[in-house]
Amino acid sequence: MKTIRVIILFTVALGQAVLGQAEFRAGIAVRIVTPEPLLPVSGGVGPSNPVTKKKGDLTVRALVLENGGTRVAFVSTDFLGFPAVLGDRVRRKVKSIQPGHILVGATHTHSAPDCYGFPNGKGGTDANLEYLESVCNRAAEAVNEAVAGLQPASLRIATGKANGKIAYNYYAPELYDPRCNVMQAVGRDGKPFATLVNYAIHPEVLGSSQGILSPDMVGPLYDRIERNGGGTGIFMNGAQGGMVTADVRGPDGKDVQTWDECRRIGHLLADEALRIISGTEAQKNLKISCAWRDVTLPVDSPMLLAIMKSSPLRLAEPDEKSITTRVNLVDVGDAQILTVPGEALPNIGYYLKRNMTGRHNFLFGLTNDALGYILTKEDWNSFERYDYVTRTSLGESTAEILIRESLRLVNGTAAK
Repeated sequence: MKTIRVIILFTVALGQAVLGQAEFRAGIAVRIVTPEPLLPVSGGVGPSNPVTKKKGDLTVRALVLENGGTRVAFVSTDFLGFPAVLGDRVRRKVKSIQPGHILVGATHTHSAPDCYGFPNGKGGTDANLEYLESVCNRAAEAVNEAVAGLQPASLRIATGKANGKIAYNYYAPELYDPRCNVMQAVGRDGKPFATLVNYAIHPEVLGSSQGILSPDMVGPLYDRIERNGGGTGIFMNGAQGGMVTADVRGPDGKDVQTWDECRRIGHLLADEALRIISGTEAQKNLKISCAWRDVTLPVDSPMLLAIMKSSPLRLAEPDEKSITTRVNLVDVGDAQILTVPGEALPNIGYYLKRNMTGRHNFLFGLTNDALGYILTKEDWNSFERYDYVTRTSLGESTAEILIRESLRLVNGTAAK
């Protein structure tokens, strides 16, 4: 009996050791969420705009990474923003990944239906609640399919300057981050099957007023990645606030707001991402960790507070003047990923990346929440140029609190 007990204990220990050294796996899945019939599209606060046609399909995409008993999902949605209340619906429908390990972001297209419940000036909202519930269902389906499709993989990770006419800052042309972070999952056959692109840009080539529903330049980016051997693409935005936008300036100084321009910018960014990642040595058996902090932010903006309280999605409690959001930190291989629950201005993005500890530092903007612009107290309401971003920011202390809590997360203690 003693011999049998020893064998059993050895077998259990061996199983635990194998589990602890399990190979790295990845999976990706996509769901189309283009509404049928088409719905009005939102470019920001106020009524949505009617549409008569579409260019490309809206999608939700999920990339899942796993190793050593830790599983994390990156979810990208083709909307202006995806508030936490919707992200939490997605999380509740996924049983195979703990909620704190599911990071849900928005590409920030200005040509998709309202996910906030903005007032439409007629005593109601143009948000379609039934449609939003279907989006949450399909996002959860994508996560679950990605988990079911997990396969042994290695990761290529790289950072480089994306060259060419892609983005600029409308307020100060050179004040933006041209760096593009890329993460590519490679199968045992040596072929990429997923490519994540992290870059700061407003995908608003078309905008919301042309009567077109579209993923904007992100759709052509996905098409180009797949066509050129990068597998399924997924885009996570960066610190694109105030106003890091698509560079659609024509030779005559007028903006070129066409589908061909969407294709030009999307294809160029895809080509640059694939160039940056090409030749990078694949990392195998990468360690993964995921931590988070819940952060409470005061809401000083009367406009945003009113929108949050009047939204049928209940973005804020009626008797509260603050909102609690989540910041995630993910380490995978030599990369570090920090989430930002809104549109941080470029100087904040630079500062956070400079103080992160990865070899490759990714910022996932508009992830886990969609809380408007995030600017420093020095910039907030200080000069006329930033009047709009001030009015659509939670308040003067938002950036200071988020930076402090994010760096605490980088440097140490948080939930696992």
